[in-house]
Amino acid sequence: MKRHRFFPLAGAMLFLVLLCPPLLHAEPREEASETARLLAILLDTGRVTVAKNQDLINDASKAAKGFTAAVFEQQLTAEFQARTGIALSSLEQAAVPAMAKPLLARLLEESKKTITSYQPVINIPGIRYKGLIPATFGTETASRFQNWSGVYLKQTAPAQLLRNQKNTADEYEKAALARLADPSSVSGPDGVLTEVTDNGTQVRVLLPLYYVPACLACHGEPKGERDISGYAREGAKEGTLGGAISVKIPLK
Repeated sequence: MKRHRFFPLAGAMLFLVLLCPPLLHAEPREEASETARLLAILLDTGRVTVAKNQDLINDASKAAKGFTAAVFEQQLTAEFQARTGIALSSLEQAAVPAMAKPLLARLLEESKKTITSYQPVINIPGIRYKGLIPATFGTETASRFQNWSGVYLKQTAPAQLLRNQKNTADEYEKAALARLADPSSVSGPDGVLTEVTDNGTQVRVLLPLYYVPACLACHGEPKGERDISGYAREGAKEGTLGGAISVKIPLK
């Protein structure tokens, strides 16, 4: 019988490659900026996908909703490709920075995990609010992704619109949000704000989130009235700034 020899050093190296997150070193500016932009868009695309299914998720008359992780993935990947031209199912062949490929793949997996974790609640009949909304999806998904990758990724919002203290803006984000309140002040793709900060050691990207009609059910008029989640509506108007997705990646 043929015996296979085991090499301890090689095995240990393989274990470290599989265990460790892909971002172990700083990246050139262009690659880091594009990677950050794509990560922000992917997280937002997950938020949009949840929003498009919000009526189904909140339908108290149905038990099995059919909004599974597989259905979510199908809708998300189609939306992401429409926004970026990138097929998440073919990342290895995609014209994106090398560092972005494992990070996008992992963010997709973390996004699906969030949907899976809510399945028992989503499918309970007789209850409207299930706790799964774009904001909770974004917060939970970004947190797990950041813990795995070390890449700073979060939702944030101006102080007067903040509902979750975990999303409190840092000093840079506060200033950036003030600028993003005027959409004409940003000329980048998708309205993304991209800047190098901290003496050239970090690239920071903010993808602005402006209120669309679907947002106003919870954030619109009448101001002060409780929405389905129990928070007071902000009295927001369509097209005004509701927050941003913030990404930070170290540079060489």
